[in-house]
Amino acid sequence: MVQKILQVFKIPDLRKKVLMVLFLLLVFRVFAAIPIPGIDTLRLQEFFSSNNLLGFLNIFSGGGLSNLSLVMLGVAPYITATIIMQLLTIIFPKLKQYYYEEGAEGRAKFNRISRYLTIPLAVLQAYGFLNLLISQQVLDPLPLANMIGNVVIITAGSVFLMWIGELISEYKIGNGISLIIFAGIVSGLPRIISASVLNYNPSMLPTYFVFIAVSIVVIAGVVFVNEGERKIPVAYAKQVRGNKLYGGVSTYLPLRVNQAGVIPIIFAISLLLFPQFIAQASSVFSRDLALRLNELVSGFLSNIFIYSALYFLLVVVFTYFYTAVTFDPQEISKNLQRSGGFIPGIRPGQTTTDYIGKIVHRITFFGALFLGVVAILPNITQIITGIQALAIGGTALLIVVAVALEVMKQIDSQLSIREYEGI
Repeated sequence: MVQKILQVFKIPDLRKKVLMVLFLLLVFRVFAAIPIPGIDTLRLQEFFSSNNLLGFLNIFSGGGLSNLSLVMLGVAPYITATIIMQLLTIIFPKLKQYYYEEGAEGRAKFNRISRYLTIPLAVLQAYGFLNLLISQQVLDPLPLANMIGNVVIITAGSVFLMWIGELISEYKIGNGISLIIFAGIVSGLPRIISASVLNYNPSMLPTYFVFIAVSIVVIAGVVFVNEGERKIPVAYAKQVRGNKLYGGVSTYLPLRVNQAGVIPIIFAISLLLFPQFIAQASSVFSRDLALRLNELVSGFLSNIFIYSALYFLLVVVFTYFYTAVTFDPQEISKNLQRSGGFIPGIRPGQTTTDYIGKIVHRITFFGALFLGVVAILPNITQIITGIQALAIGGTALLIVVAVALEVMKQIDSQLSIREYEGI
């Protein structure tokens, strides 16, 4: 591992990419540390400690929400826009055509529409959230001009983070949006560790061991499932072209157990936050209505049993949904047939499509169950120990491990490409 890190910094092009990504993440952290004016810090901390969902939203903001920074909404509006667009592919065939059939150009159009949708969503979330904070006396009442100014600044912050995420993705050192969330979570670790050391209580020692055990289980499980794959054997028919014989080799088609990665977790949390977003947005029409809806949503989701069951179900459903959107067995079957490949014992064409679809369905079932169990495992620990922070910490740990694995794979692929170029 250390040798690979040293190798990265020995290659000028790769070193430049890594340093640029680190610089962009540093810029994000600087903006996340600049708060908007007029905040009651003590009241803000009390408000966050009493609301689990805001803790999850703080994860998406990269820690910017906890101090009401200029980028307080983080990448949450962009993630919400992406989810809406993914759902619309089922309703509108044109969007599905962009995503599947038009290649890179079609996906670029798809992403462009998602970016446009991010702006109105950020405006609604900013306005609703500011009204929520004013109603909780975290912020002083704002005149109309100041309200509009703050909404514009917060929206600009979300668009700025979206742009930084796109820039990071272009360097091919991990997904930019995921890395922003990753950086926000990691930046909070020193504060959590120092707080744990300062507030150490010998009577809480068993709880600490439980937390460490859960963390190890989550890390090991995520690595095991993310690296797990089902290998489908593929053979290529021999072909004679001129005086040469081609084909006749055997290989395999790797199908990952967890095709969707950490995306179902992010989608599930975003959807759990959506009712609160609607409640916040309703403040456009009536502040009293927004307060009542917020109390209703918070009261419903504060029941950890209902929340855990809903969270588990959403993770499983989104795992199937995202796998179906991003993995098309029919396209795989067509590509195999065009290249002269076939699965031994399976007829080419529709039979191959059905066979691959059946395998994907089976392994996705186990991948979805695993993700769902890991997602609510910290909640179960919270029920046993009574420590609220474990629920947020478990989800954050899941995201950190998955993003770290993705970055390592992309760096490995970049190193492999340069090794072949050298040969």
